[in-house]
Amino acid sequence: QVQLVESGGGLVQAGGCLRLSCAASGSFFSINAMGWYRQAPGKQRELVAASTSNGSTNYADSVKGRFTISRDNAKNTVYLQMNSMKFEDTAVYYCNSRVRLWFGARDSEYWGQGTQVTVSS
Repeated sequence: QVQLVESGGGLVQAGGCLRLSCAASGSFFSINAMGWYRQAPGKQRELVAASTSNGSTNYADSVKGRFTISRDNAKNTVYLQMNSMKFEDTAVYYCNSRVRLWFGARDSEYWGQGTQVTVSS
């Protein structure tokens, strides 16, 4: 089993910054993609940023130039640096990971428990 533990959420003023962290633990062969999604009240969960094992990244248009995703593969940890935050960034942020449990297995998807990010205007 794989656990994803998030930290770093909280309350920040508009224009401020926060950094989220998500550490993966458990028994697995390799971690492929790691990323962040968010869900605001009354809205669907959406991709914020993702990072694949080969180093490529993908961002939602709404966060490009403001958010940066990075990974520490030695620590099985992904980070999301959020700068110039806006009120509309308010949401629960979820860590997501696609993990290969053993050699040759298909990827399995896991989610963190979510961390609240609130931006005051």
